[in-house]
Amino acid sequence: MSEIDDRPAPHGRGSAINPPNRFTSVHSVPDYADFENDPDFLAELRRVPTRFLDDNSKSIVSANDSPDVYFRYSVNAYRGCEHGCSYCYARPYHEYLGLNAGVDFESKIFVKHNAAHLLQDWLAREAWIPEHISFSGVTDCYQPCERQFELTRQCLEVCLASRQPVSIITKNALVVRDLDLLSQLAAIDCAHVNISLTTLDAKLARRLEPRTSSPDARLRAIRDLSAAGIPVRVMTAPVIPGVNDSELPALLQAASQAGARHASFTMLRLPLAVKPVFLEWLQREEPLKYDRVVGLIQAVRGGELNSSNFGERMRGTGQIADQIKQTFKLFARKHGLDKSLPPLSTDHFIRPQPTSGQLRLF
Repeated sequence: MSEIDDRPAPHGRGSAINPPNRFTSVHSVPDYADFENDPDFLAELRRVPTRFLDDNSKSIVSANDSPDVYFRYSVNAYRGCEHGCSYCYARPYHEYLGLNAGVDFESKIFVKHNAAHLLQDWLAREAWIPEHISFSGVTDCYQPCERQFELTRQCLEVCLASRQPVSIITKNALVVRDLDLLSQLAAIDCAHVNISLTTLDAKLARRLEPRTSSPDARLRAIRDLSAAGIPVRVMTAPVIPGVNDSELPALLQAASQAGARHASFTMLRLPLAVKPVFLEWLQREEPLKYDRVVGLIQAVRGGELNSSNFGERMRGTGQIADQIKQTFKLFARKHGLDKSLPPLSTDHFIRPQPTSGQLRLF
């Protein structure tokens, strides 16, 4: 494929390629053929450092109107994600920054250092009619660099002071660091946590989601959160036909035993530049399964590899998609994961003062 360069696969990265940016007219493909006998040079190519870049966005809250997504507003303190999941639907957003959806997405992370101030100013607006805000509508709010920058924690402190209801979406056990804040929010019906659990196979998880928490660590996080009184939903997402769909019964059983109260799933999506990244991963990591998995993906996407149609993009269509859906429903019901989480409340909301210090007249 012309968009794939022949560099060795980088250590600890989900993507081994730099697919063309759809907004640029020129794309360079390096040629490493002359260096095949230079192991030191090739080894250096495999070490791709993570760079953290300042993001001076003027807003921290995004709105969406998709009927397939359960939240309207979301907070994203980071652009790009160190987790490096080969299937991540957020990868194409890096193309808006002049970068690529492959290695760039997981190694060049934009950090919104003033995230908490921006969130406080948003909540202080008279135009804000309180409703719940999701953390991680795009990239994971507890990706590894959150341990260093603590932007999600700072935003949660703003939410606690304002009694602003939040729902967290993450696949990182780092979320338990903030049990103190989340448990206080949950005590007034202002917090849910959604843990993504894709597989129970630690080796598969390390290859598919290279810098995420292990499956065991995520299950421990569910137990810790549940024990602290925080409602937890497990998200078996994405379901990849031929890769992890057979794990649905075991995933739901393990999540229930850990204390999750509800479960949901989404089907693998391969929009835009996600497609070459995932297909390269599949060819590299599961070559014997490649043809079968591609065929199954096409079977749930009407013969294509992706569908962007509202109402079907999260679930797929056709007989195999229906079988996956029915299997999920059966075992979710069996393990008591088919009931909704308690509703989030806006009754306690306290509008904060803007960070400018400007007082209200009335």
